[in-house]
Amino acid sequence: MRSNYLLVGAAFFVVIFSSWSSKDRQINQSLKVLNKVDVKVPDSSRYTRIVLAEGLDEPMEMAILPNLNVLFVERKGALKLYNSKTKVVKTIANMNVFSGIEDGLLGLALDPKFSENHWVYLYFAVAGEVSKSRLARYQLIGDKLINKSEQIVLEIPTQRKYCCHSAGYLAFDAKGILYLSTGDNTNAEETEGYTPVDERPGRGLADDQATSANTNDLRGKILRIIPKNGGGYIIPDGNLFPKDGSKGLPEIYTMGSRNPYRFSIDQKNGYVYWGDVGPDTKIQSEDGEYMSFDEVNQAKKPGFFGWPYFLGNNQAMPLYNYATKQPGEKKDPAKPFNNSPNNTGEKGLPPAQSAMIWYGKMSSKHFPLLGSGGATAAAGPVYYSDLFPNAPYKLSEYYNAKLFIYDWIRGWIMAITFDENGNYKQMEPFLKHIKFSAPVDMQFSKDGAIYMLEYGTNWFSKNTDAKLVRIEYQEGNRKPIAEITVDKQYGAAPFLVNLTGRKSVDFDKDDKLDFSWKIEGKTIKGPEIKYNFKKLGIYNVELIVSDDKGAVGTAVSKIHVGNTPPEVVINSTANNSFYWDRELLDYQVIVKDKEDKKIDQNRVKVSFGYLPSGKDVAVILAGNQDPGAYKYLKGSGMVANLDCKACHSMDKTSVGPTYKSISMRYAGQKDIEKTLAKKVIEGGSGNWGERAMSAHPAISFDDAQEMVNYILSLSKKSGKLPLKNSIPLKEHVGKGKKGSYLLNASYRDKGANGIEPLDGNAYLSLRSPYVEAEDFDKGNVRVITITTAFMAYVVGIADQSYIKFNAIDLTGIKQLKYNVQAIGSGGNIELRLDNANGPLLSKLTVPAADPNGKVDWKELTVAINTTKGKHDLYFVFTALTDQKNDLFNLDWIYFSNK
Repeated sequence: MRSNYLLVGAAFFVVIFSSWSSKDRQINQSLKVLNKVDVKVPDSSRYTRIVLAEGLDEPMEMAILPNLNVLFVERKGALKLYNSKTKVVKTIANMNVFSGIEDGLLGLALDPKFSENHWVYLYFAVAGEVSKSRLARYQLIGDKLINKSEQIVLEIPTQRKYCCHSAGYLAFDAKGILYLSTGDNTNAEETEGYTPVDERPGRGLADDQATSANTNDLRGKILRIIPKNGGGYIIPDGNLFPKDGSKGLPEIYTMGSRNPYRFSIDQKNGYVYWGDVGPDTKIQSEDGEYMSFDEVNQAKKPGFFGWPYFLGNNQAMPLYNYATKQPGEKKDPAKPFNNSPNNTGEKGLPPAQSAMIWYGKMSSKHFPLLGSGGATAAAGPVYYSDLFPNAPYKLSEYYNAKLFIYDWIRGWIMAITFDENGNYKQMEPFLKHIKFSAPVDMQFSKDGAIYMLEYGTNWFSKNTDAKLVRIEYQEGNRKPIAEITVDKQYGAAPFLVNLTGRKSVDFDKDDKLDFSWKIEGKTIKGPEIKYNFKKLGIYNVELIVSDDKGAVGTAVSKIHVGNTPPEVVINSTANNSFYWDRELLDYQVIVKDKEDKKIDQNRVKVSFGYLPSGKDVAVILAGNQDPGAYKYLKGSGMVANLDCKACHSMDKTSVGPTYKSISMRYAGQKDIEKTLAKKVIEGGSGNWGERAMSAHPAISFDDAQEMVNYILSLSKKSGKLPLKNSIPLKEHVGKGKKGSYLLNASYRDKGANGIEPLDGNAYLSLRSPYVEAEDFDKGNVRVITITTAFMAYVVGIADQSYIKFNAIDLTGIKQLKYNVQAIGSGGNIELRLDNANGPLLSKLTVPAADPNGKVDWKELTVAINTTKGKHDLYFVFTALTDQKNDLFNLDWIYFSNK
């Protein structure tokens, strides 16, 4: 959104302009010096990512203490402390908060003189009948929050009838002034594709002109105050309105924001940057896409940033008339007026300021690096190298004076470069080799490291992938990257575990590494160790990897003693690698569990399905897909990888309904697939409460239908298969040489000895007996693809070359058929067991090429010796004559049981 001044009189403007123009001149000179630095982008191997804590419950904001302990808040009210020495997270307080809609314990900041006074500032929605949010401070002594020390700084009246937008971030500038962001706190669920400007009687809670665009309201703003000793605050110089409140509330620094969720303050020039989370609209922008813009804004001075009248680069939204259902006038960004009957402040507003960066659901014409899909823009810190003197992990000079922005849903971080006037110049990806799971806060510590809070996959949930992460950059000698590999993490006591650090990496190849382990207070040396855990419990295992120059990398893993994973086995007398049409697959599922003495057969799930592409097996297994989804892999893949997961999950309520509840609601409705596919593309609201569903205009209608078909399949009963059965293999009949069948069995135990329930599973994947030669697992031949003929095959076959296929079951296989093309002197194909010199099972001679130049493909058959079980198969090629190269080409191999 945008910024500038209220029209308050010539004298006021003269003061503001003169003070800022002088400041700008100083900043410009420093930026000119900074922009002369010519440093290359550091390579990604110089960053080490360390996960400090996982499984957090809606982390919001953090503060890094002088001793590098990390204090952070969780939305439902917990104040937690990560101890950098013990590497343990401890809950030090539980605030009594209202955590409905998007409220809760939202903001946290340390007093600039924390080392002396121990004040910690918290912003939260106060529990109880009165709807209000409070900014208060408390003393933190050691790891104890002193509740009796509370001093209330500021309280803001709110409404709790409708969702959404609480913001609530806190930060101090270099002068010790405290900033607080507040959301518009307006009904965002009944906008009908426009902005919430509902002026009908009794609809004031759905009118953003009553909050964001209201000079007499503290919501939809960034506030700027100086806390006082004993509580309360004073107004600093330089806010948007006079201190006497004659033109608007004097706490306001910027106004006209929807949800300024994350902001930062440039510690040198005082500029404020924030991400404003955008709406879902059906109004087209000047570029033809919907004006559903998220924004990154820059305030060089106080001002009005446009919402709800303007978005992006000051593009005006029509003032929608909710009574007549007709779009109305568009405001003039140079002279906007707030004439709403719900406005309690000034009608004349400052000129609207354009966003610095704006982007919608589709790829942005102006900022293409930002991608497409859902969005939640956030502004991180501006980095200055000289603010981290002698810091061991300070970033490269390349990033000096750059701003870091990030996106919660898209998971990227961008580095923003400014020109000599402090205006946006360009952006580039930062840490693009790291996948973040909903980054929600980003800060630098005094040692130069980057700390990141990751909210995790599901909204309003405790997430296993919600993390506190530390990222270290190192020039010169790099830290080793420690990695622990464990043969098993769960088991009964006593529990013998094999641990290895062999996968640890040091990008300085000549460094010599030393390995040590810390377990139960003991230190054990060596890259590989065995350790016997004798008592029940959950244990931390720490690996310390040191190089010979003193750099140290660490990794931590947990060992759970008290519950053994279930053992699931599928037995079958049929071939366990291939299927043949219309034959039977017999199977028996056997489950054993050490703690569950008696297996509840109803907890054993057996599923079976046909997959059109054999390579889809990996997708099914990796995603633990429901068998009913076997037919809808494309749709399930899109649902899993697009921004859908930000609002929906399978069976855990998030910001939107679960997929299973959607499936159950619409099951059996006529033509519902087309209706829902259209909704996926266009967005909408009203069917699950009034919360808006994001539009996805870049998705084709066919792809949207694939997604819908998958979701609808979730309520279809696939039929519970028995633990012992015979299944006719008939779905593949008439469908060519591809496709596979998957038999999957799983069991979740009941948990034991304080350890959570564990899953055991087994699967049997049957592939087509037509095996493409180019799909080999290992070999020393080449593959050529003929696009016009839609085929690929193996070439470059020379004497003693080979191709290998891993773990192929030869039970019942009686002969092989090869599709070959004679191009040279011919040769032999020897099938050998388990290695290139292993037992010979068959030998086929491929004749020399036709002397008349005819190079047709031929199918040649050879019998093989009877063999049972799975083996690695080596197809070894040998020459017949002195010609050793280009003997023949090989397309496919057919395994026959006849």
